[in-house]
Amino acid sequence: MPDRRSGHLRQMIRVALSNDYEIALLGLAAMLAQHPDRVQIVDLTTETDMSHDPDLVLFDTFGRLPEEDAKLRQVIESNDAKVVVYSWDDYPEEAARRQGAAGYLSKSLSSADLVAGIVAIHEGRQPTAPTDDGDAELTWPGQVHGLSAREAEMLTFIVRGLRNEEIARRAYLSINTVKTYIRTAYRKIGVTNRAQAVAWGFRNGFGSTDETGV
Repeated sequence: MPDRRSGHLRQMIRVALSNDYEIALLGLAAMLAQHPDRVQIVDLTTETDMSHDPDLVLFDTFGRLPEEDAKLRQVIESNDAKVVVYSWDDYPEEAARRQGAAGYLSKSLSSADLVAGIVAIHEGRQPTAPTDDGDAELTWPGQVHGLSAREAEMLTFIVRGLRNEEIARRAYLSINTVKTYIRTAYRKIGVTNRAQAVAWGFRNGFGSTDETGV
């Protein structure tokens, strides 16, 4: 389709979305759907293989940690498409690139800046700085119960059996920050210990489809 500024045809980028949680995929898809002139979503999957030959795979790290991510490596190895890690600002970009990712985009980006970043990486360019503070309407497990995205993510790590020290070390957060997220999450969902939190998590969509672990 023509670019209004240049009059040239712009390539539609075929994007696959990868995450362990369907609700996270749907939220991300809703963001990208606001820009149908630039991206076409061809896959939403919890698996490592993409069905429809995408140009780029956006790997949403919700419920995952940066180091030793076997699933990220499998997605990269199983697909010819460029794989881009989509994560928090405190996720080290070098951790994504060490595992073979083509790039990294922050979850703080607005939908417009996210699409601009996808386009830049697809074209082999470095994404530019964001133009605003973000307008993302993200969706994650536990959102309807008042959990923030970070609180929900801490709960996914607990459901997967990680201890606080391991979460802090591998997520590049301080132990006190992890404890604060967990404490506020427990209060919101009405539990007082880890066993109750795990049971609540499985009842409310925090059971991962991934069998390779974090």
